[in-house]
Amino acid sequence: MSRYVLPLGGLAVLVVFLFFGLHREPSAIPSPLIGKPAPQFALPSVGDPARQVTNATYRGRMYVLNVWGTWCVGCREEHTALLAISRTNVVPVVGLNWKDDRPLAIQWLNELGNPYVECGFDADGRVAIDWGVYGAPETFLIDANGVVIHKHIAPLTEEIWQRDFLPRIRAAGGSPQ
Repeated sequence: MSRYVLPLGGLAVLVVFLFFGLHREPSAIPSPLIGKPAPQFALPSVGDPARQVTNATYRGRMYVLNVWGTWCVGCREEHTALLAISRTNVVPVVGLNWKDDRPLAIQWLNELGNPYVECGFDADGRVAIDWGVYGAPETFLIDANGVVIHKHIAPLTEEIWQRDFLPRIRAAGGSPQ
């Protein structure tokens, strides 16, 4: 009987961890980048590989970086919200197309609409690694000093934008409409 106590105890602990882990909000995973300078990048543009997309362009301006891919179901879910957010012109929305097929990405943006002021093509995923990306979609809010002030994991919705992003934009001195 005693030989079963340890395995059953271990199983009980595992069940408790899984239970609580499965009921956590996926966007609640903390990012080690919060409060730190955003990693710099320069990538070829999705639409024009000869043109570079760099976040140095946004020095002195707040912006949003959205990580997406055509293979990502959640990215399709959030696309309508991204289009609506982009139309408000509160902050520039920059895209990071992650480990994707360039022609499919171009087709996606042409067919569904392009919410991005510009979009970099991260074919090998090295930039996403620098940003600590777990999976797509992920959305980062970077302040005018180039510091990451928020990270959202999971599809972005207009409700999440209103609740989690706009107050941070206001607090950082942005002027949402």
